[in-house]
Amino acid sequence: MVTDDQIAFYRVNGFVHIPSLLSTEEALQFREIALKHAVDFPPLADSQIFDQHVNTWTLNPEMARLTFHPKIASAAKELAGVALRYWHDQILIKRRHNNVATEFHQDQPYWPHLESPNPISCWIALGDVPVERGCMTFLPGSQSRTDLSMQNLSDSNSLFNICPEFTWSPRMTVPLRAGDVTFHHGRCAHMATPNFTNEDRVAHVVIFMDAATRYSGQGHVVTDPLGLTKDAVIEGDLFPLA
Repeated sequence: MVTDDQIAFYRVNGFVHIPSLLSTEEALQFREIALKHAVDFPPLADSQIFDQHVNTWTLNPEMARLTFHPKIASAAKELAGVALRYWHDQILIKRRHNNVATEFHQDQPYWPHLESPNPISCWIALGDVPVERGCMTFLPGSQSRTDLSMQNLSDSNSLFNICPEFTWSPRMTVPLRAGDVTFHHGRCAHMATPNFTNEDRVAHVVIFMDAATRYSGQGHVVTDPLGLTKDAVIEGDLFPLA
């Protein structure tokens, strides 16, 4: 599903853009399904940054078709180079004219994971995402910093106060066409621009963790109801192997 050059780029930079992993038609069909899901089910929290709908595959068979799309899992495993397990999926909708950025952050500090050095997320554009609609900007190579504490998505200085050296890091902005995806490592710092346009930005994200990832005991909306034992492998029907 991916080329040797794409794998090499990902391993060095912590992210990679893969054009047309899905067809435009597929992406736009799933866009309508995602928008209907967002009407039928409330977002995780009230946020000006984006509407977040987690574990959609457990609620919606149509969204499950996207989450478990064979192209996504195949590409993720080739890029990561290890056995993977699904962590969760999420629809992220940045509403039209929200005018609020998703500030620079790493994903993994939010997750209750131990022994997961190769987490990888597939961010799927369900519609065109030019810079003005909320595309992502990455800090290449920032996945090497695995020691950073959780950052604040709404504070533009949060990551840079925690890790001042990132202030001077090159930044790469990646606008996407419908059906394009980016894969990024869970420690690759990234942000998303505000949506200044007349159209909602709709993305679906499928997140994978190392197959042997253990539970840290940290609170998280996905694991809080499950009664997991600290240090136990995160596994079972909710976290299938990729």
